[in-house]
Amino acid sequence: MVRVAPLELDGYTFVSVEVELPQTHLAMVQCDEGYVMCGALDIQLLRDKLAHRNIVAARAVGVKNLSELLDGTVESCTQSAEKLGIQPGMSIRDALLAMKQQ
Repeated sequence: MVRVAPLELDGYTFVSVEVELPQTHLAMVQCDEGYVMCGALDIQLLRDKLAHRNIVAARAVGVKNLSELLDGTVESCTQSAEKLGIQPGMSIRDALLAMKQQ
């Protein structure tokens, strides 16, 4: 099952995506500027091999659904996310707002 829905956060609209797969569940929240995702996101690939694309992305680990993702913290992020002030340990909600307030 795939669910796509709008998500309002502090007056900004994001798109939430949840994908139920065998033995796992993917959760992501995106906006035009970037996205946050569960631990399935390969931040190291984005930092190393795709850094030239300037992708703004952050990852939370240990989350099982959209609610947990939104309540989670940034475990890692791309260089372009760091330029917006996003850092490991920051709340996912604050990271999303940082993407919109650039």
